[in-house]
Amino acid sequence: MKTPKRIEPLIQDGLVDEVIRQLMSGKEAKVYVVRCGEEIRCAKVYKEAEQRSFHHNVNYTEGRKVKNSRRARAMEKGTKYGRKAQEEAWQSAEVDALYRLAAAGVRVPKPYNFLEGVLLMELVTDDNGEAAPRLNDLVLSAELSRDYHRIMITQVVRMLCAGIIHGDLSEYNVLVGSEGPVIIDLPQAVDAAGNNNACSMLERDVNNLTAYFGRFAPELLNTDYGKEIWSLYQSGKLHPESPLTGRFERNEKPADLVSVMREIDATLKEEEARQLYRQQMGK
Repeated sequence: MKTPKRIEPLIQDGLVDEVIRQLMSGKEAKVYVVRCGEEIRCAKVYKEAEQRSFHHNVNYTEGRKVKNSRRARAMEKGTKYGRKAQEEAWQSAEVDALYRLAAAGVRVPKPYNFLEGVLLMELVTDDNGEAAPRLNDLVLSAELSRDYHRIMITQVVRMLCAGIIHGDLSEYNVLVGSEGPVIIDLPQAVDAAGNNNACSMLERDVNNLTAYFGRFAPELLNTDYGKEIWSLYQSGKLHPESPLTGRFERNEKPADLVSVMREIDATLKEEEARQLYRQQMGK
């Protein structure tokens, strides 16, 4: 097929030898099957911001650090350079997440290179060597659904232990390769420690998975892994092999508002006393 213009720099640099076919076109990118020497890989070509149907916002980018202060200021002001820098940061977030997650043992495609808005990575394949299907394209048995659900919850835990939350995880962002489920599409990955929306996004990811697998194994709909995982993470007790029950006991005890107001009142009085003391000492 004709080489897409965005992939031409990779061919010129010897990173890609041939574009075989287009694999898919999604809300944020087009993916092509490419030949790199004797290996078959895939090239994810990110769409321009105005062409995407998925628009990043502060809920996802909160907590992401920009080392270059000039770029950070430009991004904050929304200048032309700032918008370009923001777009580059959005794209490179997936590359950074893939490297971190692969190192943490999470099932993600292996990244190889990132150039000019094109991510070159592993092509996930099925038992026949063909491009792996998405999870949503499969009809699962109850047994396989329970097995895949267990695997995916384990992957979510490993991601969180690596400081990352997918942020848009569902059956549409999981491929089923020859060795089982593989997580894809991570440009909106969330910094677990630096994002105020981290808890709700983690729970949404887990609930999406539970709802999907619950179609085939209804007993999964009664689990509450999201809150259990986040509770362990907050308390510093979460690790990749943490035993999980799928149950979470909510604290239904009403807040003691009288005690809370008493503490606030005492704090205010202490501050007033300090201010008065400073005024007296200044005379």
